[in-house]
Amino acid sequence: MQETATDTTPRFQPEQRSLLKVGNLSVSFRTANAAPTIAANDISFQISPRETLALVGESGSGKSVTALSILRLLPYPTAFHPSGRILFNGRDLMSLDEADLRRIRGGDISMIFQEPSVSLNPLMTIGKQLAEVVAREEEITAVQKQSDVTALLDRVRLARARERLDACPGELSGGERQRVMIAMAIARKPKLLIADEPTTALDVATQARILDLLSELKKEMGMAMLLITHDLAVTHGVADRVCIMHSGRIVERGVTAQVLDAPKSDYAKLLTASSSNQPGPVASDASEVISASALRVHFPVRSGFLRRAKNRIKAVDGVSLALREGETLGVVGESGSGKTTLATALLGLTQAQGKIRFDGRALPKRLPSSLRRRMQIVFQDPFASLSPRLSVSDIIAEGLRTHEPSIDRRERDVRVAEALREVDLDLDMRQRYPHEFSGGQRQRIALARALIFKPRLLVLDEPTSSLDRAVENALIALLLKLQAKRNLSYVFISHDLRVVGSLAHRIMVMKDGRCVEEGATETILTSPKDPYTVELLEAELAPSLRGK
Repeated sequence: MQETATDTTPRFQPEQRSLLKVGNLSVSFRTANAAPTIAANDISFQISPRETLALVGESGSGKSVTALSILRLLPYPTAFHPSGRILFNGRDLMSLDEADLRRIRGGDISMIFQEPSVSLNPLMTIGKQLAEVVAREEEITAVQKQSDVTALLDRVRLARARERLDACPGELSGGERQRVMIAMAIARKPKLLIADEPTTALDVATQARILDLLSELKKEMGMAMLLITHDLAVTHGVADRVCIMHSGRIVERGVTAQVLDAPKSDYAKLLTASSSNQPGPVASDASEVISASALRVHFPVRSGFLRRAKNRIKAVDGVSLALREGETLGVVGESGSGKTTLATALLGLTQAQGKIRFDGRALPKRLPSSLRRRMQIVFQDPFASLSPRLSVSDIIAEGLRTHEPSIDRRERDVRVAEALREVDLDLDMRQRYPHEFSGGQRQRIALARALIFKPRLLVLDEPTSSLDRAVENALIALLLKLQAKRNLSYVFISHDLRVVGSLAHRIMVMKDGRCVEEGATETILTSPKDPYTVELLEAELAPSLRGK
């Protein structure tokens, strides 16, 4: 796609007063047997105190490597900068030694990373991890430290903050872990906060509260923010100015409302385009694929030296559902509402109480291979679920060695090729590795891995949450095409009601482990009855109306 950058901002001028100035920055990566890969090319922007600038673009556009360059967090010397300067309060960050950079990281400049499960120590309680950040500031008593940590968690609105101090990251939901990361980032009152997709895994209601919190912090602390995102609604509601990135370059920039409401570049127009996707009809005589009755999943809450169970979390509490052939059930709700636990319980991956029937048969506690292959799941983060050491061909064929050990290599190759064609990926990609693909391509690889078994039921756990609008629309169109071709049944988990509306025939709204409302998609989106559903729908509209 040819892009014409509509950049009218003057070239990098160090003499202008601002908090951060990035000038003519390029980022490249050395490769073993080829020319360096250019990830970002001639990037220039500046941020003033109290201002929010958003870098917006699809996965692989160069926005995250640009942000990571500011604190020199790239894998040097594999990564290098052919050109560029980065000034923070007049200091050239690219010329600082490691000791000076450490004083700035987490202090004057702090960063919220996209995936908290990677950033947090899985074996250490969140109380201890936050205490380490607080302790860097000054030596304080244990009582004061606990008080400060609890206050931070209260500030990011983590429910039952004091009770959660002894919880490890694995005991929290994705949204709760992100709140902990935000608490760490604001602990030392930074002047600049770099937020790399901070709300990707959050439902719209929680997202709105987090964005409101970040806006409050900006006003209170005079803090500036560099927001990395693919979510145009978030950008519209939070950013003062926006830079649209594509293929490592800034293709358009300006005041947020002007750029998003009247884009000039071809790529920006593609990002802001509305989806025309709609699910096809379900046959009136369609058979039931899966059903659940009074499904319950309760987890113990442990605390104290002996880690004894003091309470129970009702992750799923008495949920019933039924799904027919060729039908999509959208499951929505805030982070921690039980959506993913419900899905894994349906697949027999999480132990549950209640009755589950698949194709008219009660599911046993241990699923045989013949059933397992007919029920597949595509996870939220394809980069984490795809082995970095295996080629695409090996990833897609891996399950066949377990479920169909009798077929030979030639047959496996034929099946892999068929799966790749179904998800619209080039067969030449078979010998490449996951890190060589964009987020949308990796999600298609994960989808091919599930489709190779020709399943009846496919669980899609937030498959579009990290994708920009254009890639998201293309993936939804692919899912609808596959559903029509194979008569697949989907359980589609999402916090984005707009996405669910373009794919699901029916919607189930979950809160605190319970189903609070269920019905036809159009009915739920236009005439909700439960106050929580109304709150979610209002939050969906809130970002574009939120003041800065």
